[in-house]
Amino acid sequence: MRGLQLLVDLVTSMDHQERLDQWLSDWFQRGDKNQDGKMSFQEVQRLLHLMNVEMDQEYAFSLFQAADTSQSGTLEGEEFVQFYKALTKRAEVQELFESFSADGQKLTLLEFLDFLREKQKERDCTSELALELIDRYEPSDSGKLRHVLSMDGFLSYLCSKDGDIFNPACLPIYQDMTQPLNHYFICSSHNTYLVGDQLCGQSSVEGYIRALKRGCRCVEVDVWDGPSGEPVVYHGHTLTSRILFKDVVATVAQYAFQTSDYPVILSLETHCSWEQQQTMARHLTEILGEQLLSTTLDGVLPTQLPSPEELRRKILVKGKKLTLEEDLEYEEEEAEPELEESELALESQFETEPEPQEQNLQNKDKKKKSKPILCPALSSLVIYLKSVSFRSFTHSKEHYHFYEISSFSETKAKRLIKEAGNEFVQHNTWQLSRVYPSGLRTDSSNYNPQELWNAGCQMVAMNMQTAGLEMDICDGHFRQNGGCGYVLKPDFLRDIQSSFHPEKPISPFKAQTLLIQVISGQQLPKVDKTKEGSIVDPLVKVQIFGVRLDTARQETNYVENNGFNPYWGQTLCFRVLVPELAMLRFVVMDYDWKSRNDFIGQYTLPWTCMQQGYRHIHLLSKDGISLRPASIFVYICIQEGLEGDES
Repeated sequence: MRGLQLLVDLVTSMDHQERLDQWLSDWFQRGDKNQDGKMSFQEVQRLLHLMNVEMDQEYAFSLFQAADTSQSGTLEGEEFVQFYKALTKRAEVQELFESFSADGQKLTLLEFLDFLREKQKERDCTSELALELIDRYEPSDSGKLRHVLSMDGFLSYLCSKDGDIFNPACLPIYQDMTQPLNHYFICSSHNTYLVGDQLCGQSSVEGYIRALKRGCRCVEVDVWDGPSGEPVVYHGHTLTSRILFKDVVATVAQYAFQTSDYPVILSLETHCSWEQQQTMARHLTEILGEQLLSTTLDGVLPTQLPSPEELRRKILVKGKKLTLEEDLEYEEEEAEPELEESELALESQFETEPEPQEQNLQNKDKKKKSKPILCPALSSLVIYLKSVSFRSFTHSKEHYHFYEISSFSETKAKRLIKEAGNEFVQHNTWQLSRVYPSGLRTDSSNYNPQELWNAGCQMVAMNMQTAGLEMDICDGHFRQNGGCGYVLKPDFLRDIQSSFHPEKPISPFKAQTLLIQVISGQQLPKVDKTKEGSIVDPLVKVQIFGVRLDTARQETNYVENNGFNPYWGQTLCFRVLVPELAMLRFVVMDYDWKSRNDFIGQYTLPWTCMQQGYRHIHLLSKDGISLRPASIFVYICIQEGLEGDES
């Protein structure tokens, strides 16, 4: 494990030049079929197919001859490097470089500064920052001393994180983390224990490990009575396999804070008997120890939910909670001394007296109950996240408290957005909401979380085991802010008097126009690696997800038989009303006239984290794994207001 981790660290810490050297070495090894340390022209032709490029034979031979300085009829060492450089020459980058360089050989400090300000839209860029970038990306020591950037250094900058479309300033934790929990979108998982479908899939602690390591902060635990008095976790009334509740808790304890220090929420769906609920409470208390939040912060009665900062490295239980009256009654009936007096007092502070009509209903219900459904030991571990049924927004406002949370199926949540979008937005400014996938999604498919985020729903639970468009949007959204699993909502989704309606967005939200010139692609992987001679015909699709009126897609034409360095040079235009909620997804597809286009790679990011100017977009696989060095090169320009709008 240590050896593997060292290798991973080595690769991830490589700069652009080191990656290029490794890339060259790998290609040479793959192309040198007879492993004699030399490459014949026949081997070069084979290599071109492996590299996903179709090239005229005469042109390929001319490049080969130009690189074969020893005239040996083969390429070795530096000759192969020169051949590769000729093959990968970026004419579009060279042209850009020469447009700012007086002599076409280098960029002086002032020329590079002009480029950063004019093209990269870094208006506040100083000479000191430009010099820092030259020191970071110029490969030659003489260039660094003279404060100039060569073509190689310029390309190295464009391929770096500073030249990436994702703003590096949004990668660490950059948002205010001291606001109440309900002011954040929270990365959430549905039926976290499942690693397959909802009917026959395998249950495994691996589901929790994967979710927590990708920054998920709310995991779901469905608990049922198990053999030998030990509660088990599985999808009830299905053929999914079962795992022990205590193993799940132990896994959460181990992995909760490996990726993020901010609080983890255990969403409990409890179907256990009284006795096994007591066992659950014991496991939670003993295994989680100090990590478990078992009382309000400092024992003080709050007036709002605590912040992620205040709850650092704490695990919160979300679930049903007894009222004080029920606790007292159950204690008399069952003589179960589960709640301490201090806890009872605290609960009495939390609970207000019910309305007379509600009190009568409670009294009737009490007569019917012979045995409590929820034991006080488990109830007492639910502090800030008491699960309550949703009836209406008016009912919630009149009867519920800030520490209570309602869950909605995706169908119900979408209906409420259409029927009462602004009320839903206002509801989510003071109380948490959790949305979960429809029960019809037995294949563990996902819904688009963006529709629910538009209404300010904080916990939009996803089937994280299922890759695809919806998880790309989720991962892209939570890539910002240090990947900590918490993203601060826009101010109009935090204002309790907000007039925002996700279906009818109006002023004062600032509309913007986005121009994207899709320029070129680099080293796109093959879709079907089993066919040595197959070459991709790539096209780029750009999708915007946001409020319904902003959702749009456009695509380029396809480039025939070139996955190595395709050139598009096409400009796409989008008009967006609510940029604060917009997500961009770039997808590269392999055109197929006979059937659906095949997926090559994608990258998804929030509009607010996008850098303008000439940027590289480093592609990810369906599972979110880096496909480096595969990338597309674009020019991004954002204009305020809608093009052609009178305002």
